[in-house]
Amino acid sequence: MSTRLGQQHGQQGQRHGQKLDEGHTTPARVLAVVALSVAAVIYLIPIFFILTNSFKNKLYISQSPFSFPKGDAFSGLNNYKTGLELSGFARAMWWSFFITVCSVIVIVFFCAMTAYFITRVKSRWTSLLYYVFAFSMIAPFQMVMFPTVQVADRLGLATPWGMIVLYLGFGAGLSVFLYSGFVKSIPAEIEEAAVIDGASPLRAYFTVVLPLLKPTAITVAILNAMWIWNDFLLPNLVIGQSEQYKTIPIVIQMLVGSNGNRDMGAQMAMLVLAIVPIVIFYLFAQKYIIEGVAAGAVKG
Repeated sequence: MSTRLGQQHGQQGQRHGQKLDEGHTTPARVLAVVALSVAAVIYLIPIFFILTNSFKNKLYISQSPFSFPKGDAFSGLNNYKTGLELSGFARAMWWSFFITVCSVIVIVFFCAMTAYFITRVKSRWTSLLYYVFAFSMIAPFQMVMFPTVQVADRLGLATPWGMIVLYLGFGAGLSVFLYSGFVKSIPAEIEEAAVIDGASPLRAYFTVVLPLLKPTAITVAILNAMWIWNDFLLPNLVIGQSEQYKTIPIVIQMLVGSNGNRDMGAQMAMLVLAIVPIVIFYLFAQKYIIEGVAAGAVKG
């Protein structure tokens, strides 16, 4: 009895000590909190700048860019009305949404299958293919920019549907890399058991492997969605000359006049409308990013 009581007191003492350690503030912890707080403020300043100036008259934006819109400087929703009337923002929103959603679906689906094949089938060609995908993450876009535009013109890819193919090519490197790291952590015995039970290799992949790839698939979807939604250079080079296929970044850039004149108020308002959808998407899915990246790094 005394031994049991002693063990209980010992366990309680250990838990109490752990709580004291968790609540104890160390200089390193304080420094980390201060550094992260400063970084958060630095990242929030541009958002604050854009949001406040979207409600100002354009004459006051250059005079006092960091002040709150009040008095004569406050324009209400006039900047939003002007931007929507002049820029064709609604059509650009649709094409950005279409290209982003379809590209993400294609990247998530096909890159998962590619990574599974590269990881499970061991040969010189699959190893070479893996390093090709890895190299594509290192090569800068400027190096392949003009050849990409020429290929897109010759193959008729200068359309929103062609943009999906191009984004698949540029997004496959990182996506296959993340998927491959996670597939390596999945025991092959799970698939072998499914095959023994009568499932074909393709069915074993869709019923066993693909559901296990959910954390990495969500991470791949988030990273590519944020990149494609905000991308300006590739759509501008490929479909920027078309009046009907312009995306949001291209439309916002068009608010700059031919002589350098620009309506800063309307630009800020359109930037706010462009930021809101992707911020909402990120807030709902942010918890999966670290989980998926960590999972994709296992045995990578």
